[in-house]
Amino acid sequence: MKRTPEPELMTDAEQVAAYAGADFEVPHSRYVELLRERLPHLQRAGTALDIGCGPGDITCRLGRAFPHWHVLGIDGSEPMLQHARDLARRLGLEQRVGFRLCRLPLPGSPADAYDLVCSNSLLHHLAEPMHLWGAVASWSHARSSVFVMDLMRPSSEAEARRLVEEYSRDEPEVLRRDFYNSLLAAYRPEEVRDQLDRAGLKQLRVEAVSDRHWLVAS
Repeated sequence: MKRTPEPELMTDAEQVAAYAGADFEVPHSRYVELLRERLPHLQRAGTALDIGCGPGDITCRLGRAFPHWHVLGIDGSEPMLQHARDLARRLGLEQRVGFRLCRLPLPGSPADAYDLVCSNSLLHHLAEPMHLWGAVASWSHARSSVFVMDLMRPSSEAEARRLVEEYSRDEPEVLRRDFYNSLLAAYRPEEVRDQLDRAGLKQLRVEAVSDRHWLVAS
């Protein structure tokens, strides 16, 4: 099935509120679990950059999972970042977890490189995927770890509808619609492999980890 792009930024108030208030406990907990599994060599303390952090749930989860790390989340949507900053304050993480407005490929990170560069569900929003991989390359140093996870485009629209029904049956209609559109906009693992090769990131590995997700890790 050919990829169908969707808007890069989520700025609509209804969309942002629905996404920020959604229950992502299972997939986001799995994200942190997989990160720990694939990157067991992470040092005790360091700096992490979460590219496309949205309302900050994963950014804050990383801050709690790695209590000696400083984590920065960047996103191109200011309404999303408002939710992220509020969440960090509620969790008492604002001293180690921060957020900054940045829309790729424009610069927006205050540091040159990070010990961990990660992202979740950003790539399928981008019309130019090399913007993400260019940022990963630019904000990494020789010993950086990389962990990127995203949706995987299904083989057909019928399969996309099945996935929406299976995993988002009880969600608000706005989230069900977004999930369906995101599946159609997602990239396949073989497409991601080609993107990594073109970005000079041949050392990163790609694997499918569910019926709807792939991940890239160093």
